[in-house]
Amino acid sequence: MTTSRERALGADTVRIEGPAKVTGTAQYAAEHTPAGCLYAWVVPATVARGRIVSIDTAAALAEPGAVAVLTHENAPRIEEPDDPILGALRNDRVPHRGWIVAVAVAETLEAARATADAVRVTYATEDHDVVLTADHPGLYAPETANGGYPGSRERGDFDAAYAAAPVTVDVTYSMDPMHNHPMEPHAAVARWHDGRLTVHDSSQGSTVVRETLAALFAMDPAHITVISEHVGGGFGSKGTPRPQPVLAALAARYVGRPVKLALHRSQLPALVGHRPSTIQRVRLGAGPDGVINALAHEVITYTSTIKEFVEQAATPARTMYTSPHSRTTHRVVALDVPSPSWMRAPGEASGMYALESAMDELALAAGVDPVELRVRNEPSHEPDSGRAYSSRHLVECLREGARRFGWRDRDPRPGVRAQGRFLLGSGVAAASYPVVLTPSTAEARAAADGGFLVRVNATDIGTGARTVLAQIAADALHAPLDRVRIEIGDSDLPRAPLAGGSCGTGSWGWSVDKACRALRSRIEAAGGTLPAEGLSASADTTDDVQAGTEFARHAYGAHFVEVQVDRDTGEIRLRRMLGVFAAGRILNPRTARSQFIGGMTMGLGMALMEGATIDPVAGDFPERDLASYHVPAHADVPSVEAYWIEEEDPHLNPMGSKGIGEIGIVGTAAAIGNAVRHATGVRLREVPMRPDRLLPHLG
Repeated sequence: MTTSRERALGADTVRIEGPAKVTGTAQYAAEHTPAGCLYAWVVPATVARGRIVSIDTAAALAEPGAVAVLTHENAPRIEEPDDPILGALRNDRVPHRGWIVAVAVAETLEAARATADAVRVTYATEDHDVVLTADHPGLYAPETANGGYPGSRERGDFDAAYAAAPVTVDVTYSMDPMHNHPMEPHAAVARWHDGRLTVHDSSQGSTVVRETLAALFAMDPAHITVISEHVGGGFGSKGTPRPQPVLAALAARYVGRPVKLALHRSQLPALVGHRPSTIQRVRLGAGPDGVINALAHEVITYTSTIKEFVEQAATPARTMYTSPHSRTTHRVVALDVPSPSWMRAPGEASGMYALESAMDELALAAGVDPVELRVRNEPSHEPDSGRAYSSRHLVECLREGARRFGWRDRDPRPGVRAQGRFLLGSGVAAASYPVVLTPSTAEARAAADGGFLVRVNATDIGTGARTVLAQIAADALHAPLDRVRIEIGDSDLPRAPLAGGSCGTGSWGWSVDKACRALRSRIEAAGGTLPAEGLSASADTTDDVQAGTEFARHAYGAHFVEVQVDRDTGEIRLRRMLGVFAAGRILNPRTARSQFIGGMTMGLGMALMEGATIDPVAGDFPERDLASYHVPAHADVPSVEAYWIEEEDPHLNPMGSKGIGEIGIVGTAAAIGNAVRHATGVRLREVPMRPDRLLPHLG
């Protein structure tokens, strides 16, 4: 133990797993190959809806190296899953195109793919419905949206207040579906041995995968180990268990050998969730000064026929701005499409695109600067709940961002700045993301040699979680950082929540801090002398996480963007992007900046290039690879800056931190759209803002 040290928490610390990643010694799920391992490849349905009449596997099993083909007729039986997508081989139903109808197993990856290609499936097709429209007859009002939020909320008398407002905005925005495309494929390697199941899975939470497998196979969770030591991105698509660990385990049980299954990128849109398209109507009624008196945010979206998932896009409007009279609703229709699910900042990313675009339109209608408009609508408490904010420094983010960006020098007139054929414009948008804290457990051990081991089943999906958790531990232990070793990513470790909802560091870190403080107390009680076997302490934050819930807890931010628009081609290019955030205490500036910039870059993709279409005839997404589904490349991101303000919030966790993984994407698309309007005078209300959508409006 040391009594004088440099503070580990808050230091600009390099990732402790960096050398392992750059040297290739960090193993991801698909890189584990047990002795005798076979390879699996899924067979997707080629119809949009129907039933399987027959499956001919004779030619497939005659392929060189073929071992087995699993179908609903011969796959080992499992219990009915909570998530129907995990029960793909339980019956003959085909709820959407791309649904898994068979799994081929062979001696090599190439043989498995050839075996899968040789499977012949006959279907009885049924009429399908895959198109979302604002007047779809199947629309209904769900009781809740994702996250357990009420589907609808109303305060005051919106209709009367809106009708009486001197300044009004009534606009509708739409978004194309968007897909998660992490660099690492969704992969799993399953092995049965002595009645136990071990799975290496590309997952954002191995604890929940273990519990899911235990329920499906009717096993004691203690007999299952799921390892997700290194994960190459997820963005929500690996947040809940996906088909690969279930299918790999089924196949391994069937053939009696380990099985490796990696989904091909072209299979992801149908199998791992996506951000659904939305149609969002926003109405704002304000006084001549731009202060809002009436606000309505009404969202239309879709879910699948097998599982209800309602993108909670209207929820940010319940907390962002003053609004005495408010209506926020969701309506959803079940279509014959793959199930939508989590994608970075679900609800907030899509909902704030519409709300922050409408705020820009209100600023124009009221003749108020867009930054000043947001400041004037700063609420004293959370409008819907009436709760006080634990901390809210959105105004400071707006002011600091405006100063750094040079907003004061902006000419508000649209279409007046040009460089040759390029029109230049700038825009602003606010950001918000809720603080989510979940119970977690951790264990800390002190060795007689002065080293420490901290064990918690956190998951590092590329965020630097290992490093920040080690910093939290070192700070709580009063120990040098290099004396702390972290173990994560294994379901045999102390239980912890998944990496999602920006809750990871706050939740895991709380249990790590608590365990390490308890261990430090034990060491101090022993006079600093440890027994040969060392000392240990554990912690559970189940009771602790309720503290502070009487407050409305959110992170905030402000995005400032400059774009150029080619008046001849309609091409929109980012020139610079700057964000300022208020996210509690920043625990590691290096990894935090990386998270902010990553989110902002993903927001750029959302605004300008990321979007899919559903083929109404085939019933699926044509954009199934990175050649047709475009994500930002280096050339698309010339200048992105991320800053934050110092924020003290005692109502969070011992570290005083808020989640930062998702707030960077929230509001970015709106800021870009607002900048495009400033550059051209044209308001696009659909993302992505592709050249073909803008060019017809340019003179």
